[in-house]
Amino acid sequence: MVELRRINKRFGDFTALSNVDFEIREGEFMTFLGPSGCGKTTCLRLISGFDLPTSGQVFIGGKDVTQDPPYRRDVNQVFQSYALFPHLTIYENIAFGLRMKGVTPAEVKRRVDHVVEMTSLGEFVQRRPAQMSGGQRQRVALARAIVCEPKVLLLDEPLSALDAKLRQQMRLELKQLQKRLGITFVFVTHDQEEALTMSDRIAVMNRGCVEQIGTVADIYYEPATRFVASFIGETNIVSARVLQRGEGFLLCETEGGLQVRVRPNPRVTDDEVLLSLRPEKIRVSRKQPAGENIFPARIAVEIFKGAVDELTLSCAGGLELGAILANDGEAEFDFHEGEQVFFRIQPADISIIAA
Repeated sequence: MVELRRINKRFGDFTALSNVDFEIREGEFMTFLGPSGCGKTTCLRLISGFDLPTSGQVFIGGKDVTQDPPYRRDVNQVFQSYALFPHLTIYENIAFGLRMKGVTPAEVKRRVDHVVEMTSLGEFVQRRPAQMSGGQRQRVALARAIVCEPKVLLLDEPLSALDAKLRQQMRLELKQLQKRLGITFVFVTHDQEEALTMSDRIAVMNRGCVEQIGTVADIYYEPATRFVASFIGETNIVSARVLQRGEGFLLCETEGGLQVRVRPNPRVTDDEVLLSLRPEKIRVSRKQPAGENIFPARIAVEIFKGAVDELTLSCAGGLELGAILANDGEAEFDFHEGEQVFFRIQPADISIIAA
């Protein structure tokens, strides 16, 4: 549905995007994720036509639209600020785009009534934006965008102005709405939880480049770079050296001298590597269990966070690892600072990354 081909975008001496290539499938919920200034919104503006690339091509529905102005592209955008007309009622806000396109009054009413029902705005249609809450205004902005039935809907951090509880609710509503409509959604956020909750695929961006594109599971469990591993969720990044390459495993020695078995990554062939160990995958016990990748440690820090405990494990050679344990209330898992424990991590739960 959308393709950016060899895109470069410069603003004077500043390079906002460098050699960006990716495809977005029809009916997909695609998220651009990354820190501020990484190029997410610039990509969105190139798709919408508000900016032109310095070089490269933009395709929508198989058509080269690189030089087309926004009104000739079958896309619509929901802005971070909602950008509603304050002097118009909610009904008039939603109908505005259809009337500008010359749609007949009967068809305007049919389509507006349909999206009003879909977005649960029926009791608010005669209000004005100032009389609505943040979440309600967000739904109005969505309704105004989808009523024109675009091929692609662009959403530029539309939930950032909402409080935490409302953001959580709107995430679910957005995903359910996208499934019902079948429209291609392109969503921009710096919030990793938002991206993991809503996306079919994620493009992780950093300094104007796409570091990795993949499903939620791919990005989380198979990070391609140190940046991706660190930016998505929490992880321990540990330097290591490959000692042995076996059938279906690698034996690595970490900084601090721990020898761990790791599942191989065909993309990584160097002997000097990085290991990504998710803290929730580390199992901690007082008694030494059977199996592989089991090491002694001391609990240096214990932080109680209600549903979970966060531990800092002090290991051999000065290596420290973070672990997250579900707090299920059983006394045997009630660990405290200073205790001597054992921790274990399965080879399949360790991701290997090029150093």
